[in-house]
Amino acid sequence: MTDTTIEKIKCLIIGSGPAGYTAAIYAARADMNPVMYTGMEPGGQLTTTTEVDNFPGYPEGIDGPTMMIHLQQQAERFGTQVRIGMATAVEFSTEKGGWHKVTIDNNKEVHAHTVIIATGATAKYLGLPSEQRLRGGGVSACAVCDGFFYKGQDVAIVGAGDTAAEEATYLANICKSVTMLVRKDYMKASKAMQHRVENTPNIKVLYNSEVDEVLGDQVVEGLRIVNNETNEKTEIAITGLFIAIGHKPNTDIFKGQLDMDETGYILTQGKTTKTKLPGVFACGDVQDKDYRQAITAAGSGCMSALDAERYLTTLDDHS
Repeated sequence: MTDTTIEKIKCLIIGSGPAGYTAAIYAARADMNPVMYTGMEPGGQLTTTTEVDNFPGYPEGIDGPTMMIHLQQQAERFGTQVRIGMATAVEFSTEKGGWHKVTIDNNKEVHAHTVIIATGATAKYLGLPSEQRLRGGGVSACAVCDGFFYKGQDVAIVGAGDTAAEEATYLANICKSVTMLVRKDYMKASKAMQHRVENTPNIKVLYNSEVDEVLGDQVVEGLRIVNNETNEKTEIAITGLFIAIGHKPNTDIFKGQLDMDETGYILTQGKTTKTKLPGVFACGDVQDKDYRQAITAAGSGCMSALDAERYLTTLDDHS
């Protein structure tokens, strides 16, 4: 492959959730001619969410897939090229003004002056067929997003860490009862969070407990729980099951080139979206393990486009 056959891009966006599309809207309006590769799940995690009620501007709510189509149309209206494809390898330049090399689908190489990483994170699930079948029908990986739909109802949550404890207490405020399933005979959450769970009367913690089966045809109707010490199985009636066993940031292809925390989230500098490499920016859930909301992802997508635009203006030639 000769150098002349390689497409050169001013602004390349990897990923197509709220962060990526917002970055594209801002980059396109700044005449950066952004090119976006959608990744394996165009639209990101929101495409698996049925109702989005907490994004400003939708008084009646909107379903996740429709919202992502709206964001794509808005990005394309300003000239963003949205392409189906997945970044499979990267070779970032460490020089200011250098070309960042990105391989798409293992066979096409593109060079970019700026790269905005918006590859998101993937919620970890238990892997049970009944759980996967009922995702969007009562099984959720985000209590803050979906808890409202189970107001006054009986729900269960799986997990033992700070996030699980935090989400359990959040659900306890709006749900009738919360059953918390902990795989071991202790919780991993900090003592403060454990005390909060213990002091919440409508949270019941079941230790040495795992989900054997999610019950229900179209929607969640109950849970079969197995005690992993005695193998005894019990059933409880619930309408919502929340999985809180962590998220995995989609950063494998960037390992060794960008600074990350122990879980794999990309580290950005201060309040910016800048990574340690010039011209490489990260936004959304790929660098945010604390908030993980569509609105915060969109906000950081805007920031990444502004950071990229400012970077380009410092280069002598960014054609």
